[in-house]
Amino acid sequence: MANKNQERAIQEIIFTGFGGQGIVLAGRILGRAATLGDHRQSTLIQSYGPESRGGACSAQVIISDEFIHYPYVRHLDILVCMSHSGFEKFIGRLKTEGVLIVDHDLVRSKDIERSFFSIPCTRMAEELGIKMMANIIMLGFFTAITGSVSFGAMVDAVSVSVPKGTEKMNVTAFNKGFDYGLAVLKGQQKKAAGKTGA
Repeated sequence: MANKNQERAIQEIIFTGFGGQGIVLAGRILGRAATLGDHRQSTLIQSYGPESRGGACSAQVIISDEFIHYPYVRHLDILVCMSHSGFEKFIGRLKTEGVLIVDHDLVRSKDIERSFFSIPCTRMAEELGIKMMANIIMLGFFTAITGSVSFGAMVDAVSVSVPKGTEKMNVTAFNKGFDYGLAVLKGQQKKAAGKTGA
């Protein structure tokens, strides 16, 4: 699953959750990493519910090797959900072969009828002492799972996008999510090898 970006000219991505989780910031960091770090094209469209904090929120990001003519997601490749309401709103738009990533504690897995990747990013952020960094942990996990952007580009984008003085903590959070993603992929590879008897 990881490092597939070189095979695809374009990826359409939606991050969704509720206001206050830093969903739009996550989209902005992703777009910045793609353009300034990986020298690709990207667009960001953000959407809020009636009230910003606690209301529905999403960030639509398109990453492409070529000029992007239309900034809205039409063929959803990757869906990242940090709320169950966001999952319910967008899951119908995700391609059959698309990648679904969810916050383990905020999206009810029993309602998911397809393969998906899960991380308890909100709980992990609480363990680090700052719940507001759940979005950064999710970005790390996203980077490891999808390979949509390079690790170095994301670390640089995180460092320049977070409040001054919090750079080190946020990079630690990003690395925590990235390492978790690598562990999940490794576990899947071992499981697949066991099934084939390799």
